[in-house]
Amino acid sequence: MTLMDSATSKNAWRIGTPGVEGWTRTARPDDPHKYFMVSADCHTTEGMAFLDGVEPEYRHRVPHMEERENGAQYMITEGNRPQLTRPPAGKTVQDQQTYEKATDNRAAKDRMEDEDLARQNGGRTIEQRIADQALDGIDVELVFPTAGLLCWATPDPVFAMAMCRAWNRWAESQMAPHMRGPNPSILPMALLATGDIDGAMREIEWAADKGYRGVCIGNSPIYGPTEHGKLQYQDPEFEPMWSLLEETGLVVTLHVSTGRDPRASGGNGGAIINYVCHSMATTIEPLVAMISSGVFERHPNLQAGLVESGVGFVPWLLETMDHAYRAHHFWVRPVIPELPSHYFRRNCFATFQIDQVGMDTIEQYDLVDNLLWANDYPHHEGSWPHSADAIERMMGHLSDETRAKVLGLNAARIFGLEVPAR
Repeated sequence: MTLMDSATSKNAWRIGTPGVEGWTRTARPDDPHKYFMVSADCHTTEGMAFLDGVEPEYRHRVPHMEERENGAQYMITEGNRPQLTRPPAGKTVQDQQTYEKATDNRAAKDRMEDEDLARQNGGRTIEQRIADQALDGIDVELVFPTAGLLCWATPDPVFAMAMCRAWNRWAESQMAPHMRGPNPSILPMALLATGDIDGAMREIEWAADKGYRGVCIGNSPIYGPTEHGKLQYQDPEFEPMWSLLEETGLVVTLHVSTGRDPRASGGNGGAIINYVCHSMATTIEPLVAMISSGVFERHPNLQAGLVESGVGFVPWLLETMDHAYRAHHFWVRPVIPELPSHYFRRNCFATFQIDQVGMDTIEQYDLVDNLLWANDYPHHEGSWPHSADAIERMMGHLSDETRAKVLGLNAARIFGLEVPAR
């Protein structure tokens, strides 16, 4: 991968480093003393082929593309508003604003540079992703879906679980040689639609038997916004599932853009509004529900983490949970024996790609053991193929021990990975 040809590139912000003076080891792939690096959030580029594995009775309901008379193309699912994937011929998504350059008011694919296209086309085969990750210094990657995020996009949890099963079996068929043994390199997370508790329990047992190290649950058990009376993770109905997850040792992950429509906002500003408000922030509620309802008090060996939602907000989250515990002590039920922040530090983690605020506060707020770095390959929010530059910009002020934990050792501890001697 070559760097951008021009400093005017829209990707120029991705490169540049203050250097590594004083570092005893680096994130550079050609460094013989390179850190052990686990990317705690990566993605498949699977298209919709995995849906061929859905049971026949559900196939007429699966997400699909629909083309309108004007040439516009939409993704249709049961739980989201139709998602525009291609505007009508000769049209842009919105009218050009007076302050916009003409080059910025084009369809998304027409605005992509070569490097954007490389990410767009990354991960199409196992061989390609192994080569691309080696280029970025990655030893092990945790893998989540891309199109498979639509598995949860239905208010029917039984149907959602059917799509999750299809993705899990597709992932296992593709990645099995790389996910097992003492030194795996690719670790897909098994998807669970937890509103179907019985189906999820059966899938947990299947995943543990097949060598999965973790599961990904939707940010809401029943797809859609939180409503009184709708099944939530603080409910006692989930107690058998937490017990089984603790027994099997499977790590729980909560990934952005699951649980409810992550593209709920349209029109001006929609891309930023959806990313900040309808995608990233939705991981917070389910984890707070688990902590405050005593899940980790009852299951001290259960591990759970927020994936791709960043980490700069974590100090605020811990402070706010503890403040509510103290200030609302007469309303709090159950009264867990420790502050909520205790359970986060003991049982939980969060992943990030590029998060300077998180790295500026990680040591100050005693979060060195709880934050995991990821390059988010091959998605545009991530740092691939310039991860070393990004790491050097973010982590130069941190101790070598902190960098080593964040870049790989924390993930190795949580997911049971052996760390090779360098």
